[in-house]
Amino acid sequence: MKKITSPATLMLAALLMLAACSKDEYKPDYNPIIDDPQPEEPTKPDTPTDQGSYDELYRPQVHYTPAQNWINDPNGMVFVNGTYHLFYQYNPQGNQWGNMSWGHATSSDLIHWDEQAVALTRDELGDIFSGSCVIDKDNTAGFGANAMIALYTSASGVQQQSLAYSTDGGKTFNRYQGNPVIKNDDDNLRDPKVFWHAGTKQWVMELAKGWKMGVEFYGSTDLKSWRHLSTFFVPLSGRPSLQWECPDLIQIGNKWVLIVSVNPGGPILGSGMMYFTGDFDGTTFTADDRSYPLWLDYGMDNYAGVTWSNTGDRRIMIGWMNNWQYSGDVPCSPWRSAMTLPRELKLVQYEGQPLLASTVVKEIDNIASSWQDTNGNITAPDAYQLRLTIDLDKNTTISLSNGSDEHFDIDVNAAARSITAHRTSASGKTSFNGTFSIPSIQAPLCVEGTSVVLDFFVDQSSVEIFTENGSMSMTNLVFPQSIYNKFSVSGANFKAQYRSLKRIWK
Repeated sequence: MKKITSPATLMLAALLMLAACSKDEYKPDYNPIIDDPQPEEPTKPDTPTDQGSYDELYRPQVHYTPAQNWINDPNGMVFVNGTYHLFYQYNPQGNQWGNMSWGHATSSDLIHWDEQAVALTRDELGDIFSGSCVIDKDNTAGFGANAMIALYTSASGVQQQSLAYSTDGGKTFNRYQGNPVIKNDDDNLRDPKVFWHAGTKQWVMELAKGWKMGVEFYGSTDLKSWRHLSTFFVPLSGRPSLQWECPDLIQIGNKWVLIVSVNPGGPILGSGMMYFTGDFDGTTFTADDRSYPLWLDYGMDNYAGVTWSNTGDRRIMIGWMNNWQYSGDVPCSPWRSAMTLPRELKLVQYEGQPLLASTVVKEIDNIASSWQDTNGNITAPDAYQLRLTIDLDKNTTISLSNGSDEHFDIDVNAAARSITAHRTSASGKTSFNGTFSIPSIQAPLCVEGTSVVLDFFVDQSSVEIFTENGSMSMTNLVFPQSIYNKFSVSGANFKAQYRSLKRIWK
């Protein structure tokens, strides 16, 4: 994905693009590579240097972070031979955005992660921006059955799509000498997400159009030669100019869902993830007639999320837990930024319409203790899950707090069926950036009945809130001096349980 810097730059860029960007269909130059030249030598990966203790102030204990340095978008996520691969945007040289490469971590359970050597670093075509990986089980590309194929954006003034492949399970990658596989002459075409469409027997790629907005669809039978299929764009109510990024088209049952990250212009401020429901015939995605945008997460800090490939019917997503409004300033060292907890996506019905729901993956049970009743005290030094069942006959205020008199407050409005989080200086450190303090972060609960079950996943520097079925999710960073280890509830009747979560670091 493309970096956006300061809030002032964001505002200026938005105004300039609003004036300059045409909404006409954008069709990048297409010059498919027909030849199949010999591959280059494999990329020599950098060995990760473990200079983090994993117990620094604000260090997440159950969310993935690298030992050190900057990360942003998750990339190339693929499951193969019992291993989940998580690639991601990474700066091997520091904890600010730059020198974009693909970092790499692996897991057998989506919870415990081992940081691996850097997988891809910049070459003559530019930085290695976001992309995806697939397993080519039928050798359609000619690199060998079950080769791991990475499609990514090469960024150097222009954004073009390139290919690399691995035949050793993602340890090393060969660059395809025919790169770029999709040429382009500007910086508004990026973040390829690829999947196999069985109905048309072809690979399908989605590409985001950046400030030109929309998604381009391409098709290929060999992952190297691509033809343009269609263009998707739906005007968004009240948001005439946004940067579209990180598309992901997935099928859930007989319905298709297109996920797109937008920045700036999320549900509150800065970065956000929206989605469209509809149908896909192998060429064209047609959105349902609904009012858009629909938001996948109503918090400030879930962006660029995409799903793992090769996981069968499970749709498992992870996102970057940050926001471009202040991502370069969050007070984390020697690392900067974390991933959200992995989430499983499902469609549920609400008010006669399909709603994309997300819940933390069941594998979280691997690090969870037994449930305990609680009257307000929580004994969990690393992280925990708090479950509150709250009656919806009156308004309720929930407060998470610690011994430093820092508190993160959440209001539930019974009549409006909404939830509002208050991230202010009372919740912890906010002074590092003028836009981080957000007094009202609001979301619809999207629940029926007389009560609501809320799950809070609380780590050292984040609070993720979900309704029990995932109809609402809200992800927010917080920076208290110590983890919130107490809570209070005022208003409606409630029941409370919690279970501690054991740190994932060795």
